[in-house]
Amino acid sequence: MDKKKQLIEQIKVVINTLEKDYSSELNSGILQLIYKRYKNALDILEKNNDIEGINIIGGIRAYMDSYSDYQNSLLGEMHKAEKLNKELL
Repeated sequence: MDKKKQLIEQIKVVINTLEKDYSSELNSGILQLIYKRYKNALDILEKNNDIEGINIIGGIRAYMDSYSDYQNSLLGEMHKAEKLNKELL
């Protein structure tokens, strides 16, 4: 599987995790920002637009600035997505 397809799948994992585990918190705050960025990234990738418009890098840091939940599995999934995004750039 190529890197772009891997990134699309990883972004979907992050979005699904956010929707499943944090649905009540997606209306405001940092989780809303992270969610919007990942939804926008998915839209860009699925429409084959320029991947430089993707803005997901820094989401982990933003999460950590707001929460001290270092063991959250969401962080691992976000890390995978950010790493794939960096590789594509």
